[in-house]
Amino acid sequence: MSTATALPAALSTPTRGLVVETVSGRSAVAGFRGSGRLRWRRSGDLLELAHPYGPRDISDSVVVGELTALVSAGAIAGQEEFEAAAVELITGCTADSDEAWVAFYRNSVRELRDGSVPFSPIHRRARGLLVGESVLEVGSCFGFFALQCAGDGFAVTATDICQGALDLLGRASSSLNLPVTTVPGDVRRLPFTDDSFDTVTILHLLEHLPADDVCTAIAECCRVARSRVVVAVPYEDEVCPHFGHLELLREADLRQWAQAVGEHRTTIFADHGGWLVIDL
Repeated sequence: MSTATALPAALSTPTRGLVVETVSGRSAVAGFRGSGRLRWRRSGDLLELAHPYGPRDISDSVVVGELTALVSAGAIAGQEEFEAAAVELITGCTADSDEAWVAFYRNSVRELRDGSVPFSPIHRRARGLLVGESVLEVGSCFGFFALQCAGDGFAVTATDICQGALDLLGRASSSLNLPVTTVPGDVRRLPFTDDSFDTVTILHLLEHLPADDVCTAIAECCRVARSRVVVAVPYEDEVCPHFGHLELLREADLRQWAQAVGEHRTTIFADHGGWLVIDL
């Protein structure tokens, strides 16, 4: 992610190593260092955070911005520590973790829809590329895009390899009255029959896969799509390991993938990263 927060593996399995705690007090704390609006102190595998965020302002953009600053400050390193800190920053904004997650979803979807955060143009462009009435979001992560599509009136299904994220999305879907069907699945072996959805989206997922798996993933999405597959990837200067990215991608990669789909019509363009649209 540059992007919406990478999916916390800690939602499904305990994160090994780092323990993150939110300490009482919302202002500067003795012995803590400052990074963004956070105050932090690390001792071995314990990271303590103090911050001013509450249910009114916690959101994906806040989490990404603050934790990226923690990476730059050397407070956390790697994907597992980034994800553990993300979960604590979200749930530490109020004593009720369910309230925290609902607020996180509500604020994040609102920011993405009103165009006030960096990832908004990507979701807006993807929503403009949808055709038909049904949408499958593959690698849905928190499912912010799926929720926006539901708000636009599409019949939406979201799939991800992490059951914990799908559980969160299911609860958010109910709380926000934005119906999304969630189905656990791996993009390399999607659990759907052929031609199940009008449009299938793969937004900022392929950079998380080993290069050898990408064409398999795209072929699976083409199999379950009736009309269109929409692929978006970031163009980065360097791999971001704390987001779980494995590959640096360029236009040449999209052209290689387009050749691999054979007879289907493809369109490649750049807009806040790279896009490949496959019409079936």
